[in-house]
Amino acid sequence: MERKLVPDVVSPQLVRRLPGDATVRDAAKTMAEHRIGALVITADEKLTHIFTERDLLMRVVAPGLDPDKTALIDVATSEPDTLPPDANARAALDLMRRRRYRHLPIVEDGQIVAIVSIRDLQDVALSMLEDDVRQRDAMIFGTADGLA
Repeated sequence: MERKLVPDVVSPQLVRRLPGDATVRDAAKTMAEHRIGALVITADEKLTHIFTERDLLMRVVAPGLDPDKTALIDVATSEPDTLPPDANARAALDLMRRRRYRHLPIVEDGQIVAIVSIRDLQDVALSMLEDDVRQRDAMIFGTADGLA
């Protein structure tokens, strides 16, 4: 996958942020409202933590913490891995597979630009496979669009 994370996989986007003292309930409501699987905590505009659906499950629900009383900073993942916008999709996929997470912040000059999800990368991989099949069919069948 030689496509760059930004803009080939995701566009620069509004990344949802909450302060560390927000509650887990606040985070869950924000994520549900915006239909997102992750949000970030920043300090002085710099990324410090990421909170994901998996954090909610493994660090709040499973241990039985009260989401109305649990501060987001206490259950979010600190110092998350990041990649720059010009990193390629393969590097992101490899990192996410190796480290076993599904959301990866994209950071440029210390500023968070976007979050790429495993779903975003799967969509790119599928598109690339479809392109490869069309090109192969075009070579085999001698057609411009790969359809015989």
